[in-house]
Amino acid sequence: MSVIKARTEFASALNQICAEHNIELEVVIQSIKEALLAAYRRDFGMDEEAKYEAQIDQETGETKIFSMDDGKKEITPPGFGRIAAQVAKQVLIQKIREAEKSSVLLEYAKRIGSLVSGRVIRFEGPTAIVDLDRAEAVMPRAEQVMTENYQINQRLVFFVKGIESLEKGEQIVVSRSDKNLVEGLFKREVPEVSSGVVKIREIAREAGNRSKIAVFSTQTGVDPVGSCVGQKGVRVQAVISELNGEKIDIIQYSDDSSKFIASALSPAEKIQVKIDEKNRTAEVSVPNDQLSLAIGKEGQNVRLAVKLTGYKIDIKEEVQEVKAKAKTKTEKAEKKEIKKPAKEKKETKVKTVKKAEGKKED
Repeated sequence: MSVIKARTEFASALNQICAEHNIELEVVIQSIKEALLAAYRRDFGMDEEAKYEAQIDQETGETKIFSMDDGKKEITPPGFGRIAAQVAKQVLIQKIREAEKSSVLLEYAKRIGSLVSGRVIRFEGPTAIVDLDRAEAVMPRAEQVMTENYQINQRLVFFVKGIESLEKGEQIVVSRSDKNLVEGLFKREVPEVSSGVVKIREIAREAGNRSKIAVFSTQTGVDPVGSCVGQKGVRVQAVISELNGEKIDIIQYSDDSSKFIASALSPAEKIQVKIDEKNRTAEVSVPNDQLSLAIGKEGQNVRLAVKLTGYKIDIKEEVQEVKAKAKTKTEKAEKKEIKKPAKEKKETKVKTVKKAEGKKED
């Protein structure tokens, strides 16, 4: 950064401001010149077609306006120094704000993908504005959880999604609906996940309702599911609480696609899986009493399993088992029907004998 020799109060102050806020001196000077010409045009009726130039003495702060069409003739109006001082002050304030914002954006650019604590401070249409202490962030509707009713001054944990160029310039974008919020919370609550002993393979999430998370261990003897659940469920409950009651299924990842898909469809049990690796499809057979669990309410369980495993899953009821049960019931019923007439025949014979004996006695 260029620095002028500080011989006057103006030069000293300008140098100090630029140094403290990491602002280029040349950028500030050029901005002041442009603002001076704008002020002159506004207050003194500058000819739009004429060429003018503003000059600033970087030691004294003295400003002058020249007409370039008249051989660089000075046309600085009386009292323009006061206007120039106000303009310079406004430009410096603006540049300081821009520099501070740039510094904050740079800081949060390094924190993309991490969690931050923030407070909802206002709404601009459907967008929630979040105070992150040193900066403000935006949470667009797409990053909100529809089941969460956000309130002013409500403090929450957010996922830093990125920095985007929006209507008001570059802004920090945070999210409550991103699946990486779930991963960040498990890293915070589970030391094994934070250290890398337990790794998260994949997460499938329907924000505000339910998530499925596939985990595996990189160290022999460590139970990845148990680590994430915690003693008496304390760890997973901490995550659920932060997500306002969102249900979480923790599943052990397996390289065996059949086992992984069967686990992904939990809480359904006794699942048979037939894999077509080429087309990335899986034909799943489940007992009749497990069918509703495998599919889930409005298809949610199988939908999340598809996202988690990356396979298209076709669930079918175990027809053979159902038929076998039906056949067994039919055979039992038929046996009862066969035995019944024989019994009746025996009873009839007994009655006939008794009747014959009665006649003999007479």
